[in-house]
Amino acid sequence: MNLTPLAERMRPKSLSDYIGQQHIVGSSSGLRKAVESGNIPSMIFWGPPGVGKTTLAQIIANTVDRPFHSLSAINSGVKDIREIIQKVQSTGLFGSKNAILFIDEIHRFSKSQQDSLLGAVEKGIITLIGATTENPSFEVISALLSRSQVYVLKHHSREELDQLMQRALKEDKELSSKNIELVETDALHKISGGDARKLLNALEMVISQNDSASLKITNKMVNETIQANIATYDKDGEQHYDIISAFIKSIRGSDPNAAVYWLARMIEGGEDPKFIARRIIISASEDIGLANPNALIIANAAFDAIAKIGWPEGRLVLSQAVIYLATSPKGNASYMAIGRAQKVVKETGNLPVPLHLRNAPTTLMKDLGYGENYKYSHDGANNFVAQEFFPEELSGTNFYDAGSSKREKDIKETIKNLWGDKYE
Repeated sequence: MNLTPLAERMRPKSLSDYIGQQHIVGSSSGLRKAVESGNIPSMIFWGPPGVGKTTLAQIIANTVDRPFHSLSAINSGVKDIREIIQKVQSTGLFGSKNAILFIDEIHRFSKSQQDSLLGAVEKGIITLIGATTENPSFEVISALLSRSQVYVLKHHSREELDQLMQRALKEDKELSSKNIELVETDALHKISGGDARKLLNALEMVISQNDSASLKITNKMVNETIQANIATYDKDGEQHYDIISAFIKSIRGSDPNAAVYWLARMIEGGEDPKFIARRIIISASEDIGLANPNALIIANAAFDAIAKIGWPEGRLVLSQAVIYLATSPKGNASYMAIGRAQKVVKETGNLPVPLHLRNAPTTLMKDLGYGENYKYSHDGANNFVAQEFFPEELSGTNFYDAGSSKREKDIKETIKNLWGDKYE
């Protein structure tokens, strides 16, 4: 049994075998002509997963007969970049034979990591090919972007995906030995979402789980097989949600050790650091809130730092923020308050703004009573004047139910001192 996944076995080796993206690799395209001439620019491939970015980079390197080096921005840093540049320089590969450096998920590189590429790209030591699923206008530094040609790759069409499956059934050594017929393909297309890698791996799973010399593949067969093996088929996706859930619950539960463990699982699994940082910001407001407002400041600072330094050093920033949040006092009063308020808005609709709270920029509005009888809070003792800020129908409605932390008890006392029994 061949343990290499079908998607890898079917990876094309030349442009003539490459299916899809004809708008950039067609016979009359600029990229095709550049590759055939051997004079290629640095370039960025932007497109969704599974559309052939890595494959196209490898084909280009093989076609122009250049040394090919590959890095993943998930687990590489400035040191790795410099080592490759030094290796290329030491072997004397300059000019038309300069090496190609392929960086997958280049959007995950920080500014300083991307800066480390500039000199080698400018001097022609390396030709850069970057792959990204994110808009390079926002994720790739302008200096590097201006020195690269951006090519946009699209989702495979249904016809192209059908062509890929038929080619696999005909040309793959293992599959071609069987009599396999694609009777229905809707379920396979739905699972793939235009991702050729997912499509071929799903096809292989269905065939392997229904081992027979003769097989007719139907939508029912695909759905039953994939559902029965959902943990295997969508393991990364399942772990993505399960682990982030365990991570947030560990922070909420004030367990810094467990929180750091789940953080490490996400780092080692190649999770996007910005995704982790965004979840930390949400946790700072949802689970800590006014019990410790500094938590939101720390979380925001962590997100900013991640954007500046990226991996691998960014793990230190995230660890610091996670431990701070996990050991912080907890409170969800502000989280619950907005939920209650939104519920009331949905139930009561667009209640009119009281006249005294309305803006009155024109004479007509003033004549209609807009802004009349409004009391300027700073004119009162301690910058407070008791007046109604709610629509009449909601007067006295209490959304903010302070929690048990010391700071939130202080907030509750402040509200009591100002408003008396109004919000009891």
